[in-house]
Amino acid sequence: MMLRRRLLGVLLAGITLLLMATGVPAATIPVSVLMPASFADASAPLVREFNASHPHIRLEVTRGPLDTESVSDLAISSLLLGSSPYDLLLMDVTWTPKYVAAGWLEPLEGWLGDDAMAPLAPGADLGNAFGGHLWRFPMVASMGLLYWRTDLMPAPPRTPTELAQISRELQSSGAIRWGYVWQGRQYEGLSTVFLEMLRGFGGRWIVDGSPTLDSKEAVAAAGWLEGLIRQGISPPSVVTMAEPQSLQMFAAGQAAFMRNWPYAWNELNRAGSALAGKVGITTMVAEPGQPHVATQGSWGLALTKGSQHKRAAIEALQFLTSEESQTRLYEDFGYTPTRQAVFRNPKLVAAHPELPELEVALADAVLRPLTPVYAQISDLLYRELSRVFTGRVSPQLGMEQLQEQTLQLRRTVGGEI
Repeated sequence: MMLRRRLLGVLLAGITLLLMATGVPAATIPVSVLMPASFADASAPLVREFNASHPHIRLEVTRGPLDTESVSDLAISSLLLGSSPYDLLLMDVTWTPKYVAAGWLEPLEGWLGDDAMAPLAPGADLGNAFGGHLWRFPMVASMGLLYWRTDLMPAPPRTPTELAQISRELQSSGAIRWGYVWQGRQYEGLSTVFLEMLRGFGGRWIVDGSPTLDSKEAVAAAGWLEGLIRQGISPPSVVTMAEPQSLQMFAAGQAAFMRNWPYAWNELNRAGSALAGKVGITTMVAEPGQPHVATQGSWGLALTKGSQHKRAAIEALQFLTSEESQTRLYEDFGYTPTRQAVFRNPKLVAAHPELPELEVALADAVLRPLTPVYAQISDLLYRELSRVFTGRVSPQLGMEQLQEQTLQLRRTVGGEI
C-alpha cells in the first residue's frame, strides 16, 4: 500500500512538472468557443490577452467555416451528439429560436443580471431574447446599408423612385456604368435585401404567425427589384452576386449605389482605394411615409446548456463583449459595436466620423422573423425571388406561389410559423 502511494505521488508530481514545463497551470479551466473564421481571426489578439490576464482559464477558439450556414451546421452536428465540445457559440441572430426550441442553450439572465441589455445601443438589443429569456449577448452588430457616391451627388436618394432616377441620369451622362448593385444570388443575403425593400414598401413577411407575401406591398417590392435588372439600372449579373461581388464592382467605380454591410466601409476607405473619401452610408430607400430600415445581422455569444464550465465561459463572454474589446474590434477590423458607450466615445468618433451614421442605421434595424423554422422560410423566399429576377416568373405570380409554399410549410410544422 505504501509503495502504491509513493508511486502515485511520483506520478502526480511528474504530471505537475510537465504542466509547469508547458506553461499550463494545473488548475486551468478549459473554455471552448466556436466562431466563423473571420471572427476567429479578428478576435485572436483578444483571446491571447484574455488568457494572459485569466491564468485560471484557458480560452480556445475553434475556427469554423466562413459561410454562416456551414458554421451553423457544424454547431448543430456537435449539439445533436449530446456532448458538444463547445462552451460558447458565436451565433447569428437568426439561429436563436431554433437553438432554444431544441434545448441547446442556457439562459443568461441568471449570469448577467436582468439589466444586461441596458448598455446596448438601440437596435443591438434585438434578437437576443426569445420566449421570455435572454439567450445571447451581441459581440458585434451588422445591418444593411446603402452606400452612395458623394462625388457624384450632393445627397443620397430617400425613395425607390429617387434611386432609379439618379441612377438613370448618371448612366445617361456617362458618369457611371451601373446604378445600383446588391445581393441577388440565391442565398440568405437576398432575403435580407428583400426584407428591407418589403418594409420600405409598407409590407411584412410574417404577421401573427402567418405569411403575407402575396400582398400588394410584397409584389411591389419584388417588382421594383426585378425592374432594376430589366431596365438596366442593376447589371444582369446581380443575380449571381453576394457581398464580395457587389463590393468588387462598386469599389471599381462601376456603380453609383451599393447595398452591403458595415464591413465594406473599411474596404472602401483603406489606403489605395479609388473611392477613399468618396462614399457615404445611409439606410435603405423607402416609399414616402414608410420607415427606412436596415436588416439586423448581429453576432452574439451564447452559452451551451451542456457546458461543464459555465462560470468560466461567462467570464470569457463578458471579456469578449466588453466595451474595450468592441472598441478594438472596430478600430482594427471595422466590426460595428453593440454597446452605446463605444458609439459615444469622443476619441473614437473623432477618428471614425462614420460611427454616428452607423448608430443611426442600427437604431433603424429590423429583425428577420423570429421562428425556429426561419431557415426553411428564408430558403423558400430566396428561391422564388431568384425565379422572379431571372425572368422565369412574374413578380405577381412568384409572390403568390411563395405565399402558398410558406403556408404549406406552416401546415407541415403545425400552427404558426
